[in-house]
Amino acid sequence: MSRHPELLIPASSLEVLKTAVVFGADAVYIGGEAFGLRAKAKNFTMEEMKEGIAFAHARGVKVYVTANILAHNADLAGVREYFEELREIRPDALIIADPGVFDIAKEVCPEIDRHISTQANNTNYGTYLFWHRQGASRVVSARELSLEEIKELHAHIPEELEIETFVHGAMCISYSGRCLLSSYFTGRDANRGTCTHPCRWKYAVVEETRPGEYLPVYENERGTYIFNSKDLCMIEHIPELLDAGIDSFKIEGRMKTALYVATVARTYRKAIDDCLEDEALYRKNMPWYLDQISNCTYRQFTTGFFFGKPDETSQIYDSNTYQKEYTYLGSVEEVRDGMCRITQKNKFSVGEKIEIMKPDGRNEEALVKRILNEDGEEQESAPHSKQVILVELSGAAEQYDILRREE
Repeated sequence: MSRHPELLIPASSLEVLKTAVVFGADAVYIGGEAFGLRAKAKNFTMEEMKEGIAFAHARGVKVYVTANILAHNADLAGVREYFEELREIRPDALIIADPGVFDIAKEVCPEIDRHISTQANNTNYGTYLFWHRQGASRVVSARELSLEEIKELHAHIPEELEIETFVHGAMCISYSGRCLLSSYFTGRDANRGTCTHPCRWKYAVVEETRPGEYLPVYENERGTYIFNSKDLCMIEHIPELLDAGIDSFKIEGRMKTALYVATVARTYRKAIDDCLEDEALYRKNMPWYLDQISNCTYRQFTTGFFFGKPDETSQIYDSNTYQKEYTYLGSVEEVRDGMCRITQKNKFSVGEKIEIMKPDGRNEEALVKRILNEDGEEQESAPHSKQVILVELSGAAEQYDILRREE
């Protein structure tokens, strides 16, 4: 088996970064306010980045910053300025797709490791060797590679050059995420961080001599979503991932909630640790992993390209919605005098039964006994999103625990 792999978790905000760290990440990747490919993610100010890096480093967790746009001329001066700021706060690595951006990073902040994004289409060991010669310490494999190809790639590269691979999350319907649909339909460029996800839309065909006459592409009575991939999930194949020589198991999802991140981080953490301890233990605990991973929003699961080219069973044709089994209520920011302070995310009420989700794998049922606003006034419910409230629960909650409700 490979050396101990890194579990790399996405974070859309400082709150989610802290959740990822507490729930089992070895490393977290985040976007700043510029030059990352998730412009709609909340992203981090420099101050938040500094706080997040300090929080992670105090717990032995690394932080990588994405700067993976495919840059135009007008971007380059800003990229340089941005890297000069990042040099001061010292993330552990920058994730870069563009050779021009890579060169600027190499010049401005050579002491920060450079990782090559999946957007750079890294499909062979020759490409890995090229980036190694330029000074990259890690390359993220293209999503189109099989485990056999990754294994062969691993055999042809130096031991110190790391392989990072997506093992869980949404799949783009384009080559390693380089999609033109959004730019074509809406003028918002997926390669510059503003994707509108037109791959999830519902389509019909128009025959060009009959404009305005729409011919639905029926799969069944609800129509078809012809580009709508199932989500990647490799929780059942940790031994194969280890055997292929992958150094970093990457989870997709820089737009996701703290509940999603906690669920996925906690489940993969336990699966990896169990597998490294004893594969029989990992096999025995498989029902728990599968149950947990289905608790967060997902779009049915596939193993992507890992065991060969995906076929029609990797697509979802009748719906573009997520399956959802739990609602995220908030994460515990502080516990004082038996009251949990949370910034409420979805409505819940006094008397409701909820769950306290803990980093060690336990989910404890609890009754909501009281809700107070910040002024100490009693409330029957918490209807307003982002309201800071104090909650008394029948079960014991601790800082960073996640509160959720089963649907």
